[in-house]
Amino acid sequence: MSAPWLPPGSVIGIVGGGQLGRMIALAAARLGYRCHVLTPEVDAPAIQVTNLSTIAAYDDPEALRRFAASVDVVTIEFENLPVAPLAELARVRPVHPSPEILAICQDRLQEKAFLQRIGAPIAAYAEVRDAGGLARAAAMLGDGVLKTVRLGYDGKGQMRVRGQDDPAALWADFRAPQGVLEAFVDFAMEISVITARAPGGELASFVPVENRHRDHILARTVAPARIPDALAADAQALAERIALELSLVGLLAVEMFVTRDGGLLVNELAPRPHNSGHWTIDACATSQFEQLVRAICGLPLGDPGRIADAVMDNILGHDIERWADLLADPSARLHLYGKREVRPGRKLGHVTRLIR
Repeated sequence: MSAPWLPPGSVIGIVGGGQLGRMIALAAARLGYRCHVLTPEVDAPAIQVTNLSTIAAYDDPEALRRFAASVDVVTIEFENLPVAPLAELARVRPVHPSPEILAICQDRLQEKAFLQRIGAPIAAYAEVRDAGGLARAAAMLGDGVLKTVRLGYDGKGQMRVRGQDDPAALWADFRAPQGVLEAFVDFAMEISVITARAPGGELASFVPVENRHRDHILARTVAPARIPDALAADAQALAERIALELSLVGLLAVEMFVTRDGGLLVNELAPRPHNSGHWTIDACATSQFEQLVRAICGLPLGDPGRIADAVMDNILGHDIERWADLLADPSARLHLYGKREVRPGRKLGHVTRLIR
């Protein structure tokens, strides 16, 4: 075994206890690794599948010290985390993705500035700090979408802005200290590409997939996306270039719009496993979760090729009541996340169907 490889029996620290952490831990176990989860949530989904956990605030100094002493490498399962504690962890253990990458991807202004700097195509945008700024941005960009700079996801923290709207009333309803107005994109399709990068620079990408939303929440992913081969190759190359420019070690999901004229615009980056990659568990030689484990442990990346096309549907809110029917369906590959509370729109599981 090559020296840089983290040997089986090592412990992967996962910051965050949600379903992505759960699926990372399950993939890690198959490769002989143990996982230690740091989360403030008692009975979080990830805790249910590992016997190593620390229940504490992410910025608890003593908890961080104990956590760092018990693991060999650290990763994250969502990006809305405080960067400073991860920077402290990075002083004593490898942290992938790095705190610097996290700082870029959790701040829409930093993310857009980075993408502009490397020449990646994005929609026109403007920073907004008050009602007057919103009025000026709307006059410049036309119809758009106003988003919070930080902490927005699944449609939260954003609103449509139209020419006839009152900027003062919109800003009062927005209730955030800072926003980004993005020019409205009349896109043909939203796609995403998930790419992995190993410490030595090796890259491996999953096929671009089509994402369909319901109430701003991902409802269905179709793999592969129904786009021309040349456009799929361009999307994959763009995602890999972004991962390279970030000096990423780990996994990066790049959400993109396919424009009506067949172009690409980068929408958002997520330096972690992504909801649109869950289909890879059942339909690929290597899942996105195993690929993350391989990358952060210094192992050779696996084959991202698919063994079948697939459709993945999220189980949202009270859709969970159909779990017995899904289990009775021989074509359905059901994954439940162990969440106890049912709320409208909450992601409680997913189901994948293979298309051969």
